[in-house]
Amino acid sequence: MDPTARVDPAEGVGWDVKRLNGMDAMLLYSETPNLHTHTLKVAIVHAADYDGEFTFDVFRWTIARRLHLLDPLRYRLVDIPLKLHHPMWLEDCPVDLDYHLRRVEVPAPGGRRELDQVIGRIASTPLDRTRPLWEFHFAEGMADDRFALIGKVHHTLADGVASANLLARLMDLTGSAQDERDAYATCEPPSPNELVKEAMRDHVAHVAALPRLARDAAEGAARLRRRAKQRSDHPDLAKMFQTPPTFLNHVISPGRTFATASLSLADVKETAKRLDVTFNDIVLATAAGGLRELLLRYDGRADQPLIASVPVSTDLSPDRVTGNEIGGLSVSLPVHIDDPLERVRLTSLSTARAKENYELLGPKLQGQLMEYLPPPLTPAVLRWQAKRAAHNRLMNVAVSSVPGPRERGHIGGAPVSEIYSIGVLSAGSAFNMTVWSYVDQVDISILSDDQTFDDIHEATDAMIHGLAEIRSAAGLPRLRTVDTAMAPAPAAS
Repeated sequence: MDPTARVDPAEGVGWDVKRLNGMDAMLLYSETPNLHTHTLKVAIVHAADYDGEFTFDVFRWTIARRLHLLDPLRYRLVDIPLKLHHPMWLEDCPVDLDYHLRRVEVPAPGGRRELDQVIGRIASTPLDRTRPLWEFHFAEGMADDRFALIGKVHHTLADGVASANLLARLMDLTGSAQDERDAYATCEPPSPNELVKEAMRDHVAHVAALPRLARDAAEGAARLRRRAKQRSDHPDLAKMFQTPPTFLNHVISPGRTFATASLSLADVKETAKRLDVTFNDIVLATAAGGLRELLLRYDGRADQPLIASVPVSTDLSPDRVTGNEIGGLSVSLPVHIDDPLERVRLTSLSTARAKENYELLGPKLQGQLMEYLPPPLTPAVLRWQAKRAAHNRLMNVAVSSVPGPRERGHIGGAPVSEIYSIGVLSAGSAFNMTVWSYVDQVDISILSDDQTFDDIHEATDAMIHGLAEIRSAAGLPRLRTVDTAMAPAPAAS
C-alpha cells in the first residue's frame, strides 16, 4: 500500500502510514536473538584540514538540521492487532536525538583494528523496536584527526540502494543544495480499529492479485526448467541446494566481529577491463580467491564450489530512501580452482547464468511471494530455524556490491574519506562481505560472528590477496596504496 494521509474522525488527528512490503516483513520476521537484522553504515571523517573543531555537537547539529530529509529515520513500527497483517510504518514520528545519537571512544592507538572492534560490539546488540529503528554512534579517539560515524539501521527500513541515497542526503556533495531546518511535521498513531480496517483492505487486494501471481510463478518456473534442459551441466559449477559444509556454516552466535579494508577503484576496473569481465565479476572472483585461502587454512580443503547469495536491486531510483526492493542471485564461487584466471572465467560464467535464471523466473517474483507470509507463524518458524540451522542449503556466504557516491561528500563541513557498509548474517551462514565503491576507492566490509575466525582481519587480508593474485596472473602491476584511507589492519600472526 502506498503512503496515504488520513484523518481518524474519532480523534481528529492526521496520520501517515505505510505497509511493510513482503521483503521488508521477511527481514523483520527473521530477526532472532542470534540473528540481528540491522545493517551498518560507517562514514570515516578526516578532519585534519577542518576549519575549527569537529565534535559530537557538530554532528548532532547536522543530523538535527537534516532530519526532515531522512524520512525513514522518523518511522516507527506499528503492529496490527492480532497480527492480522504485516506491521506498518508510522511516518513523521518524533525523534529523541538524545537516545539515537551516542558517543563511543575508540581505544588507543585508534586505528582501523580498534575501530573495527568497536563496530563489532555495536553490531552485537539488537535495536529497540519500540523506537525508530536506528542509532548513530560518534566514534572519538581515533588517530590522525579521524572520526567515525557508525550508523546502525534496521534492514527493514532500507536496502543497499536506499541506504546509499539516504547517506547522500546526509552528506554535502559538490554542487548539491543544502536544505536544512529545525522542525518537521509529526503525527499521532492511528487507532486499532483503523489498523484492522487497513489490514482488511490490503488483504482483499492481495486475494485479488493471487491468481495472477500464481500464473506468473508457474510460467517463470516453466521458463527456467526449459532453459536448464538446454544448458549442459558444468562440472565446476555448484548445483542448487547442494552447498558443501564449511567452517563458515554453523549455528550463528549473537556476538559479531567486523573488519574493513580499502582497495583502489582503478585497480578493480583495470582488472575487469584486462580480463573482459564486469566489475561485479571481479568482486565475486576476488571473494572466491579469498574464501579459497580461508577454507584451506581452517578446513584443510577447498574441493567444492560454494554458493554465494548476491542481492540485486529491482528499483535503482536515486530518490528512493526506504524499503527493500531486492531479489537475489545464487552464484557459484569456484573456490576449488587453483588457477586465478580460471576462477575469473568460471565466476563470470556462473554470474551470467544466475542473472539469466533471475530474469527468467521474474525479478520481482520473490518479493511478491513474500507478501503472503503469515505474520503469526513466520517469526516462530524462523526463530526455530535460527537456533538449529548449522547448514544452509541455499547459500554458504553473502556477497554484495553497492555503487556509492562518485564525489567526495562532507558531513558538518568535514570531508568523508571512506564509507563502509554491511548487511546481515543468515541462518547457518557466518560470512557477509559488502563492497562499497566511493570516489576512487573500493571499501570492503566483512561481518561474521565471534565463533568463526581467530582474527576477522584474516578475511580482509584474504580478499586483498585474492585480487592481487588475479592481477599478477593477468600481468598487471601490484595493488596501489590507498593514501586517503586508514592504514591497513593485517591479521595478527
